[in-house]
Amino acid sequence: MIPPKYQASALLYVNNSSISVGSTSISLSDLSASQTLVDTYIAILKTRLTLDEVAVQAGLDYEYEELEEMIEAEAVNHTEIFEVKVTSRDPVEAERIANTVVAVLPHKISQIVDGSSVRTVDYAVVPEKRHSPSITMFTILGVLAGILASCGAVALHELLDDQIHGEDDLLQIYHLPVLAAVPDLLAQESRGYSSYYAQAEGTKR
Repeated sequence: MIPPKYQASALLYVNNSSISVGSTSISLSDLSASQTLVDTYIAILKTRLTLDEVAVQAGLDYEYEELEEMIEAEAVNHTEIFEVKVTSRDPVEAERIANTVVAVLPHKISQIVDGSSVRTVDYAVVPEKRHSPSITMFTILGVLAGILASCGAVALHELLDDQIHGEDDLLQIYHLPVLAAVPDLLAQESRGYSSYYAQAEGTKR
């Protein structure tokens, strides 16, 4: 009943101008600066101006808030590479938005942050498998919910049951000895009584 959603992702690299390619004198402060820039670039990606341009470039009618909910971004294993994930009900649309972000974001960053840029590591492709909902997760949740509901129903039935079912119930409630009991003639264990009364009725007739 839940519409499936698909997720496309692209990888971007934070380029710090203070680190030159092939240099062997990269300090921890340079690496830390690049990792800090990842958070800055993600914040720029989530701005209204960036997402509005992404919507225009991709030819979409989404509002800023809708597009923001569809896009996620995070660093990959605390490195200078960050991943942009786009979730949509249309796999082709998810791929288009992700690659549009890859095209728009470097230009936006160059206008805001001096001395740094973003390079594309990997473009997004059309996802073949759905990202959500997870059938396994919902099956497990359904089984657990069924077990809890069954236990709750049994416990509620026992708590609300005020009938007396046998001698043990009388002893627990009134603490008095049972002097006599009327057998249930229809019960399986009382067939001896029922056959006796049946013979007695036949004799009278």
